[in-house]
Amino acid sequence: MKISIIIPVYNEKLTLPLLLDKIKAVDLSSLQLEKEIVLVDDGSFDGTRDYLATLPKEYKVILHDKNYGKGHAIRTGIKEVTGDMVLIQDADLEYDPNEYIKLVEPIVKQETEVVYGSRNLKINKRYKWSYYWGGRFLSYLANFLYGTNITDEATCYKLFKTEIIKKIPLKCEKFEFCPEVTAKVAKRGCKIIEVPISYNPRSADEGKKIRLSDGISAIWTLIKYRFID
Repeated sequence: MKISIIIPVYNEKLTLPLLLDKIKAVDLSSLQLEKEIVLVDDGSFDGTRDYLATLPKEYKVILHDKNYGKGHAIRTGIKEVTGDMVLIQDADLEYDPNEYIKLVEPIVKQETEVVYGSRNLKINKRYKWSYYWGGRFLSYLANFLYGTNITDEATCYKLFKTEIIKKIPLKCEKFEFCPEVTAKVAKRGCKIIEVPISYNPRSADEGKKIRLSDGISAIWTLIKYRFID
């Protein structure tokens, strides 16, 4: 079996090399899993593309002609994956690849088709309480609208069986990927299992890109897809 790791990248030259080292060091042989790494650069201009050009051919690199947004980059990556399951990995260092094993186990054991890594199932640092409570509100709203039972709708670590995610008609361009995919997998009756993960938040000065407007968009996305597909 193979896991495809999609990494949407936008101006992450400082963190991307260390992230790829961490991913490469993760040993999934106990689960008989190979790794496929798909990097989608979404119009970086900070030197990230120069670094990507140095990567060996074992990495699959796709370059967007301009900055479209994280959701668009993920949709590009989904078209290119060849693995049996797909994991979303941010290019910063907020999430730890060493937790891949606990993420993939429920799918390998055929317990589910979708796994979320929840930052709220263990004690983690918080950058801003507004981010924390905003994320909790989105989880409550998703549970109310779709009958799910999740604690971290906005987590980056989302893992899907490839056959599931490729069938979902995603339309997202920016950060609304999370609410859209949550809504659409829930409407298809997919069981979402959560596992606890660690989280090391960065500040806006360190490159965090999500803003209040993205939270408002997420609320609207959850409501909208309750009534349309």
